[in-house]
Order: sequence, then structure tokens, then C-alpha cells
Amino acid sequence: MKKRRNFSPRNYWIQKADGWLPALSFKGETQSDFTAWKHEALKKYTELLGEFPARVPLDAEIEYTVREGVVVRQRVVFDTEEHMSVPCQILYPADMKTDRGNPAIICCHGHGPGKDAVAALISGPEIRAFIAEHNFDFGMQMAKAGFFCLCPELRGFGERKSEQLPPLYECDPCNADYIKATLFGLYPLTLNLWDIMRCIDYLETRAEVDPERIGMMGISGGGTMTTFTTAFEQRIKAADIIGYVNPFGEFAICDDNACGMQVLPNLYRYFDVHDIAGLIAPRPLLVEMGIYDSIFPFEDLIRGWQGIERIYKAAGADDRLVSDIFPGVHAFSGIKAFEFFKKYL
Repeated sequence: MKKRRNFSPRNYWIQKADGWLPALSFKGETQSDFTAWKHEALKKYTELLGEFPARVPLDAEIEYTVREGVVVRQRVVFDTEEHMSVPCQILYPADMKTDRGNPAIICCHGHGPGKDAVAALISGPEIRAFIAEHNFDFGMQMAKAGFFCLCPELRGFGERKSEQLPPLYECDPCNADYIKATLFGLYPLTLNLWDIMRCIDYLETRAEVDPERIGMMGISGGGTMTTFTTAFEQRIKAADIIGYVNPFGEFAICDDNACGMQVLPNLYRYFDVHDIAGLIAPRPLLVEMGIYDSIFPFEDLIRGWQGIERIYKAAGADDRLVSDIFPGVHAFSGIKAFEFFKKYL
């Protein structure tokens, strides 16, 4: 019989992923299993993140303050490391007191127009249409619901998008950043995570914000950052992951739907997505899944959810894990998030 041979790199990776079980994927059932796993897994995850930048003074500057109806909008810029600053939109209720007693949420965009859409800063019909399609202005929505909301720009998007990228990277500048970063032994996911940690540093300086009541939410690539940041950063007390818990074997390998901001070297060798999300336990976690999501398909989202659910049950924290399965596309549901954050922040 003639030997069957394969010449396709894509088929090679699909076959490699078939039946793949990452070395540190959670396999236990009991709370002691969870405790031992989390200790080992968090240590390995920290190792995979690699080197963080050196801390520099924030030197934060509020560039303008305007009132829009019941909400105050500010543009804030601060430094997160040498050679890098982050622009943010901040939204909060106009009657919010400066008594350090209010909950705050970091509202993180995914691929698309960036922070401006999350903050409902509408500069043209394209952003307006994007918001309408994905219910993307959740930063404004959460501010109207009573939260102090910080909407940061991730690296490679909006004001932080590199100029004059070649056509190869126009569709996804994350991949260009990934190549450049790895030459220095750095990773865009880690650098974005660092920027969000510095966002928390900034929130801790605000007179409006209770530092013990900070949450995070994000959609798609923002769901990636919500997952990976909350797993690492204990100052985030509750999180909402929107449209992102698919297994790596599906969205990254079979669907070719990953990018340079969503991966780390050796990541899938040790963990699947649900394992990283499971590191959030026992803190409260909401996972939003649209049944008509064509970017992160629901049949894969629910598999990721089931993995997270197993970890939370073992941790004895399944009462703090909430699912929002809604009849929508790749979008912010808005059905459970307001109640969830009011309860846990």
C-alpha cells in the first residue's frame, strides 16, 4: 500500500491539534486539586508572559473634560513604559462623588476602530455602524449605569496603530507587532497586559474610584485581554469576557482566526483558553456567548465555557460564574452585565 503523505502546513497543524491536551490543562475535580493546579499553573503562566517593561511615572494628563448629558467624558493620556504612552477615554456619571467610594470598570475594545467605539466617541458613519452591529459602546452604557469607566487604546489600534504598514499587515497589525516584539524577547499580549495594569495604577489615583472595586470587561480581542489580564492581575475583582473562550484548537488552528495579540510562545503546550480563564477563580466571572456569533462560533464558545465551569466547580466557586447565552451575533449582550457588576463591585 502506498504511504499517504501530507504536504499542507495547515493540515499538519490540524492533525497536531487533533486530540491535543495541554500539559497543565486542568484535570482535577476537587478543591484541593484546584488549589494545587492553580499554584502550578499561575507560576507557569507568569513564566510564559516573559519580561515586563520597567515601570515609569504615569505623568497622567487630562487633556479635556466635557459633559454629555448625564455623563462626563475625559480624554486622559499617561505613560506606561519608556517610549510608550496610552490614550484613554474616561466616562463617569456627572453626579459621581469624589469620595473614593465608586466602582470602576476597564472597558476593552477588540479588533476594529478601537477605544472610541467603546466610549461612544462617534467621529463618522463607520464607527456608528460598527457600534450598531456589535453593541460596542458598552463603556458609555456602563457609565450611564453608574460606573467609572476607563476605555484604553490597545497597541496596534486607533491612535496606536503603526503608520505605513505594508499590505501584508493592514488587515491585522498585531502580527507585525508580534514579529518585531519577539525579536526583543517580548510579546504584544504581555505588553498590552502591562498597559492595562498601568491603567489600574491610574485608577488608583482617581478620587472617584474605590481601588478595591475595579472590574474589567472586553469583547473579542478585548475578551482576550480581559481573560489574560484578570487571570494574572489580582486587583481586578470581577470580569466579563464577551465573545472569546473558544479552544485554541478551533479558532487558532482550524479557523486561522488568531493574531499576534492573542498568543504567547509555548502557550498551547501548557494551557487552553478555558484554563487561563479558570485562573480567575474564585473571583466572579461573567461569560457572554452569542448563538449567532460567526467570528467565535457558539459551538466552540460553549466548549470553552464547559471547561471554565469544570474549574469553577472544583474551586467551589460555581456560584460566582455566570453565563449570558443570548440570541445575538459577535456583540455585547447587555442582558446580565449591569446586574453582574452591581452585585460584585
